[in-house]
Amino acid sequence: MHILVCVKQVPDTKIIKIDPKTNTLDRRGVPAILNPYDTHAVEEAVRLRARYGGKVSVLSMGPPQAVAAIKKCVEIGVDAGYLISDRAFAGADTLATSYALSRAINRITKEEPIDLVICGKMAIDGDTGQVGPGIARRLGIPPLTGIKKVVEINEKSRQMTVHRKIEDGHEVLQSSLPCLLTVEKDINEVPYSPLPNMIRAARFEPIVWTVNDLEDVDRGQLGLKGSPTIVGKMFSPPKPEGGKRLEGNADQQVNQLVDILLTEKRELLVQGGGR
Repeated sequence: MHILVCVKQVPDTKIIKIDPKTNTLDRRGVPAILNPYDTHAVEEAVRLRARYGGKVSVLSMGPPQAVAAIKKCVEIGVDAGYLISDRAFAGADTLATSYALSRAINRITKEEPIDLVICGKMAIDGDTGQVGPGIARRLGIPPLTGIKKVVEINEKSRQMTVHRKIEDGHEVLQSSLPCLLTVEKDINEVPYSPLPNMIRAARFEPIVWTVNDLEDVDRGQLGLKGSPTIVGKMFSPPKPEGGKRLEGNADQQVNQLVDILLTEKRELLVQGGGR
């Protein structure tokens, strides 16, 4: 079984700031990390390899420094790594990104057929969750999103059973292979990497492809040219206001609460045109 995991290098959003003048992310001095959701996707692929055998490869699109994210995947335990890096990919939105990654997956498939593609639920710098399903659509394979557990893979029947996370429980889904999963963080816990993996990662060099190394590429669907969406503005959400403290005895507090509720109701009616 050959499992491919798509990953992304992202800025650490725990310490990132927004430039008030340009309304864009201020990446100065902000370290780049492997997208946390993708970390769990890689770990799940490694666990599936331990259960069923085979090989785990990882694919990323980004600048040359994205090699660091692939090395992190090697620490977790992947076997092979691919990076597509070219200025032609710059400025890609989710549509253009899924197109470029699907072209790279097609080339990998020709060299070694892929049985399963795994992606993180979303990237923390975009929060769209669109790239995984976009890849599946372009590859013509079933997308299974929000997966919290892989129950079984039947290699003979080419079927897999998974649990999909929903608001009040989970759904049990079955799909034919090949297919694509997007996984939740709670699908597993990522342990510390063993020393041999860390040594291998330090020496590891992924296969790097430019746009010229991919086949049947429509350059009009790459980068800014292939991106119909743009980010018009970014801003920090306002800090929540403190709660209102009710004073007095129980009866007085009830009266204050009723006044507050009635006031808010009148404001909502005015905003809604009196309906």
